[in-house]
Amino acid sequence: MKSPSYPNRSFWQILILFGVLQAFSTVPLNAQENTAPAIIPAPRDMTLFDKRFYWEDFLDVGISKSSSITKEWVLEKIKPYTGQGEHKRCSVMLMMIDSSSFEHPEAYSLNIQENLIMIKSGTDAGLRFGLTTLLQTIRMDSSANTHYSPRLDIQDFPRFPYRGMHLDVCRHFFPVSFIKRYIDYLAMYKFNTFHWHLTEDQGWRIEIKRYPKLTETGAWRSETLIGRAGREPARYDGIPYGGFYTQEEIREVVRYAAEQGITIVPEIELPGHALAALSAYPQFSCTGGPFEPATTWGVFDDVYCTKEETITFLRQVLDEVIDLFPGRYIHIGGDECPKTRWKACPNCQANIRANGLADEHELQSWFIKQIAAHLHSRDRRLIGWDEILEGGLAPDATVMSWRGVSGGMQAAAEGHEVIMTPGNPCYFDHYQSRRDDQPLAIGGYNPLEAVYAWDPIPANLDPTLHHFIRGGQGNVWTEYMPDEKHVEFMIFPRITALAETLWSDPKTKDFPHFLDRVDVHQKQWLQANIRYFPYYR
Repeated sequence: MKSPSYPNRSFWQILILFGVLQAFSTVPLNAQENTAPAIIPAPRDMTLFDKRFYWEDFLDVGISKSSSITKEWVLEKIKPYTGQGEHKRCSVMLMMIDSSSFEHPEAYSLNIQENLIMIKSGTDAGLRFGLTTLLQTIRMDSSANTHYSPRLDIQDFPRFPYRGMHLDVCRHFFPVSFIKRYIDYLAMYKFNTFHWHLTEDQGWRIEIKRYPKLTETGAWRSETLIGRAGREPARYDGIPYGGFYTQEEIREVVRYAAEQGITIVPEIELPGHALAALSAYPQFSCTGGPFEPATTWGVFDDVYCTKEETITFLRQVLDEVIDLFPGRYIHIGGDECPKTRWKACPNCQANIRANGLADEHELQSWFIKQIAAHLHSRDRRLIGWDEILEGGLAPDATVMSWRGVSGGMQAAAEGHEVIMTPGNPCYFDHYQSRRDDQPLAIGGYNPLEAVYAWDPIPANLDPTLHHFIRGGQGNVWTEYMPDEKHVEFMIFPRITALAETLWSDPKTKDFPHFLDRVDVHQKQWLQANIRYFPYYR
């Protein structure tokens, strides 16, 4: 099914609004009076000077030939600020230089003078981040009715190499137009990874040509729970619900994300959270079904059987996924897999005996290792939730620690890379306020200040293991987010706190100063028609 088209504001259109704040202007600045721009995440080092770069005098863009960024692409981003200035010739230069000049591959420098802006980096990623920062410096001088950037010098690089945001499109489905906009939000705040949760009990959302029933059957549920799961009596809306992304739509999103400097990590859940797939192909279960995609939320006993036919099926599915997503990582889930069916399954019990396994936990580890070996053969690397530690970790696996930080600490101690994403405070499906006027959420309480205060490196982790913590991620599970505006409300402004946590120097973090900058961005979100939670000090 082709995703429906919705009106969309691009990332760059939103950033354009960062400078158009006439309705929210404070007292006009003196021509030589500069104050620090509201940049999020805060750069490592910024020095402000007198004087300004006036965008009405803008003339041209120059880009190093070694960069893949095009002049036309940059001009599109900055042309709204250009005017009819004649007394100066002002230019913007993006210069690729020797990467050894920087401490980090995503590092950049930004120097704004009166008639020249220079962005330097050793990579295209750094140049994009420099341009993103530049656009956040642009403001309106309402007294002169002109745009300007203060003269400044910035040296900047991120704290962590993995800075991610996740989106579950299975509990509720979102069109390609919103997926692109979500990617825009990530790029706006210097994230570099989009974790796309594509399969679940409630819906299979990615076209697999070898197995068409995955979307013909598995992408559609008969109805959806009304209200919170677990309440009795349960009520349902009686409305069939679903959708999926064609392979061409997936390629379109991957191309779009790459243009914004975002790598996509697709998630294909196994061995649990598999009801949608088993409803289409029940032969890969332990019991043979029949099944249907789940209409409520939770954890279900029917999971993939560990027999060879199932492993072959999953290898073939992952082959098509690998062909669509060029990134290094494939996420295989691995979480919340009940062992009830395996304990009663002759095939699974035979596997335990044949492979000398102690129990069903080791069976899960064995099963995941078969998948990891296949991914390795295709030059990909496996990421899984921290349950993949149970029964032994697959070689070269990366652990995404969500049940607190202990799983991540264990993985680091075993020499594995870790992405920290503990439910508290990284689950943005939790409430962000204790006020009683909040929309229904899954529970929990993760306010803005908790996200900002969080450190992905646990205080009690051996310093020799710190390098295994590759970064962190915010997760957006959508059981109680039925539409795009609800997703926006749950991520803004918490996405900005996470961005600063993952990018900026933790020694210089200052929550009151951060809130001052968030105040400016909230006004910009309002103008950009982004729904957000209005944080109250």
